Formats: sequence, structure tokens, C-alpha cells
Amino acid sequence: MSRLGTISRRAALGVAAVAAGGLVFGYYYTEPFRVNRRLKNGIKAGEHMLTPYVRIDRDGVTLITPRADLGQGAYSLQAALLAEELDIAWSDIKYDPGAPSAVYANTRVGREGVPLSVIGRFDPLAGIIGQGMGKVLGFQWTGGSSTVADTCHRLRVAGATAREVLLRAAEKQTGVARDRLLTRDGAVVLPDGRTLSYASLAEAAASIELPSGIQPKDPKDWRYLGRSMPRLDMVAKCTGTATFGIDIRLPGMVYATVRTNPRLGGGVRSYDSSAAAQAKGVLKIVPLKGGVGVIADNTWRAFKAAGQIKFSWGEAPYPASSKAMFAAAEACFTPEHRLFVCRDDGDVDSAITAANEIKAEYSVPYLAHAPLEPMNAVVQLKDDHLDIWTGTQIPAFLVKAAREMTGLPEDNIHVHAQLCGGSFGRRLEDDYVRQAVELAMAYRDRPIKMTWTREEDMTHDLPRPLAVARMRGAVKGREVDAFDLAIAAPSVSASQFGRLNLPFVLPDPVIVAGAWDQPFAIPNYRVRGYRVPELVPVSSWRSVGASGNAFLHESFLDELIHAAGADPLEERLRLSAKNPKYAPAHDVLEAVGKMSNWGSGPGPGRARGLAFTLSFGVPVAEVVEISTRQDEATGRSIIKIERVCVAAEVGKVLDPDNLKSQVEGAVIWALGHAMNAELTYEDGKAVQTNYHQYEGMRMHQAPTIEVRTLETGLEHIRGIGEPAVPPAAPALANAIFAATGIRARKLPLIKTEGIQFI
Repeated sequence: MSRLGTISRRAALGVAAVAAGGLVFGYYYTEPFRVNRRLKNGIKAGEHMLTPYVRIDRDGVTLITPRADLGQGAYSLQAALLAEELDIAWSDIKYDPGAPSAVYANTRVGREGVPLSVIGRFDPLAGIIGQGMGKVLGFQWTGGSSTVADTCHRLRVAGATAREVLLRAAEKQTGVARDRLLTRDGAVVLPDGRTLSYASLAEAAASIELPSGIQPKDPKDWRYLGRSMPRLDMVAKCTGTATFGIDIRLPGMVYATVRTNPRLGGGVRSYDSSAAAQAKGVLKIVPLKGGVGVIADNTWRAFKAAGQIKFSWGEAPYPASSKAMFAAAEACFTPEHRLFVCRDDGDVDSAITAANEIKAEYSVPYLAHAPLEPMNAVVQLKDDHLDIWTGTQIPAFLVKAAREMTGLPEDNIHVHAQLCGGSFGRRLEDDYVRQAVELAMAYRDRPIKMTWTREEDMTHDLPRPLAVARMRGAVKGREVDAFDLAIAAPSVSASQFGRLNLPFVLPDPVIVAGAWDQPFAIPNYRVRGYRVPELVPVSSWRSVGASGNAFLHESFLDELIHAAGADPLEERLRLSAKNPKYAPAHDVLEAVGKMSNWGSGPGPGRARGLAFTLSFGVPVAEVVEISTRQDEATGRSIIKIERVCVAAEVGKVLDPDNLKSQVEGAVIWALGHAMNAELTYEDGKAVQTNYHQYEGMRMHQAPTIEVRTLETGLEHIRGIGEPAVPPAAPALANAIFAATGIRARKLPLIKTEGIQFI
């Protein structure tokens, strides 16, 4: 953080061409990230672009919020960071996701993706290389719970710099000394009480030398940050007037859908579209990579016509069934598949003997993203300009893909980012936009709205990968003495980066994320990662590798603690207390113990389970409390989730209500999947095609959720959209064991013999 305050004015603030009547301010880390030509080309008459985050024109101030809003409140939070420093009234805030640009590169997500810390724990070097990668490759990427961590300081500085320039413009225009001027609600306030709106000062500000070293406010002076703020999209979403990607309507629009091989990557041998071509409303049948697109006069007619096409699909380039895929993963616990030993404390092989060995095998299944809004895009190719309207987490990559497909210069390709009706990582992909661009190239001039059916969305998902784990361990006295964890899984990074034409040749830290870096000082502690050759193409899923690895790690750790006859909370507290570096982990475990009244009896027919995971730099501890009763007819234990307590350390809470909502949503998401969900394959195709086969948690199953956050300051600030997901599944599984003695070693839990959820 301190380094950022010392860089030069030219390195921090990019200078752009003058356009009458407006200003745009922004903040960068290094020289290459000044305002580029694409952003300048987006400026309209009456606006001026100086740097990327604050645009001023005659109508006022628009805040640029380049991280995607997937329902997590990203637009509101980014706007608050700017508005706080710029002194804009909350009711007057206007926001715009802006044009895709490398200046909005996400340096935090690049840092988290570098495996150096996994290989040799060179954390500072990983930070330097990761941030550099983010800048050089232009990773405008929303993911990894990085929006707050990556933008907090730079947006605050952008707002503070904009405010200072406007104050100096007021000084120049009025002759009143700068130190006698104040700002309030989008205006400069003179000593006599008169106000000058920011819009009226924009032209004068354009000629002022941009200051360097402007410091943001002291948090004690915050008006918005640190308090609960009404979401900027709240009214629109509550009244059904919010515009998501799927809601776009344009004059002259036509409608489309696609059908491609449900055996992903299998291609199409032949097809017969003669019946579809004669269907009512059909305008054109378009051959696509791997399938066919149908353009019609409305979406329903496009769906119906596509259903009449007869296909001969190619075979899947991977094992045809889930059973065969798990077998392929189990065969990978061999030296040639081992990528790295990323943790090796003590001497595991000496500590675990034939006499004391405790061992188990666990697994987690493929999981679909299944967002409520299926994949869609509106495209228009006209007069050598391509416009794309869609919800996306990777807008700059869409520009690159469209350029490769059309041959158009990037300046002629415009991505208009929209609100997303869910994603959970699915909109980190560009496959659906590529299909829409193919349609636009075949049917020029008119806007085309391409929408996937729910079945197309499910069968063409790029899921969270399966994983298999083999564990060994040993206890000594009433303490865990040895823990040996080997995880075999396909590489999310190699699969995902490959589709974006980015090479990934390093060890993939995702395979062991949420397992190798856990803050427990077990004397003999080893974690190894084995890369399974690519099966079904896979992608990032909410909390990525930690989503499954937490279940593997924390369930087996619970087994070892039980074998030692120790208390699950007390033993984790002991193990975390032995390493001062991980004090926050110890603190959240203590906090969740107090919240849940751990140590007191939960009452007749009740039990509690505990789990902890450090992911995305955020330590989270969760306790799940369940009630149980015996079904006399079947002998099964009937389980209901009653209460969940969550404690987390995020550094600084910028919006308490929004944080609480994200944690609650993460818990519901995680528990629903742990209970019910899996994506299985037969004949190379996904079996689950809609929500009736892929159930989340139902409203009557939702527990009471209590949230507590610990705060250590802005220098440790982190995001919370994903870290509350990983501990939920193992906490539930551990509660089931505490209540029934049944140890679930596979997900989903509904398949565990002897239990049933209500």
C-alpha cells in the first residue's frame, strides 16, 4: 500500500485528449496503464476523459464501475469507494460499467493465481509476478472475491484526486484560496455558502496540472463506507425493472438460439434442418462450430424450430460416464501425475505406521453453475462495427475473441456490460458470446438476441471438476500428530486458460487450494497434488478449488480429531495457536465457538459440526447445528439444518448489510449443493438438464444464519463473496457424524446411506 503513494504523477494519472465540458479521473499503478485510445474513443461531446473512473459532463458525475455485478453488489461498492472521496450525495450517484480496457486490469486475481507460493512459499515474489501478469495481460477479470481487495485503494485515490482537481478549478475560477473551500454533495462550497456544481467546473478543471500523492480520507471521516448502504440497484430489482442481459430490447431485433453437441467438443457429423427451415417465424438456419443456430422472429419460435433439427453428433473426447471419469482420477495417484508436494512438514512417512495408520478415501462430484439467467447475448454487426450486449466477467477477453473472429479492429468492437442474473463463475467463459458473433456474421445489420434454453445451459456447462482424495493420518495421545492428503483432480486453470488462448504450463494451485495452506501446525503434515488429464472441460465455480477441497480436508481432520478423543474446536484452536502467523484463524475459531455455544449441550435430538477454511486470504469458521429423528419405517436418520454460525476476518467491512447478505447466500448455496447436487455423465452427456434434477436448498430447509466479522484494518482488506462457501459442506457432514455416527465421505450427502434431509 505504501508503495502506491510514492509513484509519480505520470505513472498514476494518465493524460487524455481534451473534449469540452467534462472530466474523467482514475488511478493506476504503473505507466502502461494510462488511458488508452479505446477509452478516449468512448468519450462523447460534452465530456472529457482524463483518467478512467470518474466522468464529468454537463449533467453531473458518472462513476465508472468496471468490475461485473453478478448480484453481489459490486456496482454499489465500487461507486461508494469513489463517491466517498469525491463527496457525492448517494441519491445523485450515476454509475456505468464502462468500456473494456486493460487499464481496469485485476492485479489481485493475477497474484492469487501464481503457484510460486505453492511450490516454494515465495509469497512476496508471487505477489510481484502475479500483479505484473495482471497488468501486462490486461486481466479485466471479475472473480476470486477480488473486487474489494483490488479496487479499494485505487478507487479511493481516484475519487480523492478528482475532488482535489475540482477544488483547484474552483480556486482558479473564483480567486478564493483552496484551503478555504469545501466540497459537499457534488459541489464545491465557498466560504459565503455559495456552491459551484462539479459540472460547472469541469471545463476549468481540464486545464489544471493533475496533482500527485493525493491521500484518501481517514476512515473516521467516512460518510458511507463502514456503514450499511442502500444498493444502487435495489429499487429496480425489487420492482422488476432492472435490465439484465436477457432483458435487452432493440429496434428491429431478431431472436436466436443454438444447438451444439452435448458431448462437449465432440463436433457434429451431420444434421437435417429441413423441417426447422420451414417452421413458422424462422428467418435463417446458420451452421456453427459444433452445431447449428436458428434465427427467428421470436425466441420461442427459435426454440421450437431448433428442436426439430435432427443431428448426428460426434463422440465425446473423454470417458463417456461419471464412473469412468472417477476411475481415471483414481488411476492418477502415481509419480508421473504428481505436480507438486506443496506442504511437507515433519516426517509423515515415519510418523504414520501400519500400527497407527488411519486412512480414508473421499470424493466430490462435478457441479454445474446453473445460474437463473441462462447464457445469452445480443449482437449487431453493422457498418463494420460490432456491438455486444451481455453479462460477462471478462469484457476485454470478449473484445479479443470478437476481433479474432471478425477481423475488425478493437476500436470497432463495443462490449456493453449488463447486470448478470447469477454466474458463480460461468460468465468467465466466452463460448456463448462466440456463438452470438457467429450468428451476427451470418446475419448482418439487424440486432440478434441469442438465448440458450435451460437444457442447453445445463448440458453445455463447464463444471467444477470432480476430485478424489486419499488420506492417511495418525494421532498421538489426544492430539493429531500426522496428516497426509493427496488430491487428484483436473486442472481448472489449464482448461479455462486454454479456451482463452492463454498458455498455462505451471503447476495449478487450484488443485490443492483450500488444503495445502491451512493454518494448522500439525507436526507431520503433507499435501500433494496430482493432475488428472483433462476429462470434461472444467471451469471456475464459486470458491473454485477450495469448494471441494475444504470438504476433503476438514472432514478427514474431523476423523483424526475424533480418533484422538479430542474436541473438534479445542483441537483446532490448539493447532492454530501454535503458529502466530495465523492468529486470525485462531480468532475466528474462538468467535464461532462463542456464537454457537460450543461446549454446551445442543439439546435432545440436536448435534453440531465445525469446519474451518482459509481461502482467498479469508479465514472462515462455521458451525452447523442440526436436529435429527429416527424414521421408524426406514430406519433412516431424518435431518434438518437448524442453525449456522459463521465467523470471518475480512480486514475491514465496507458495507455490513451487503457482507451479511453475501455470507448468507454463500451458506445457502454451499449447503444446497452439499445436500443435493451433482452433475453426472452418461454416453458423454450431462444427465441433469434442468432444476428438477439439480436441486438447491428449498426455502423450508433454510436455516437461521448468524454472521460475525472480525476487522484488522484496511491493509488486510479482502472480499467475502466466496470464502464462506468451502466450510459449509464439511461442517454439515461433521454434524451428521456427531448426530448419527455416519461418516459421509462423498458428496452429495443425499446419497449417504442411512440419512434423509427434510
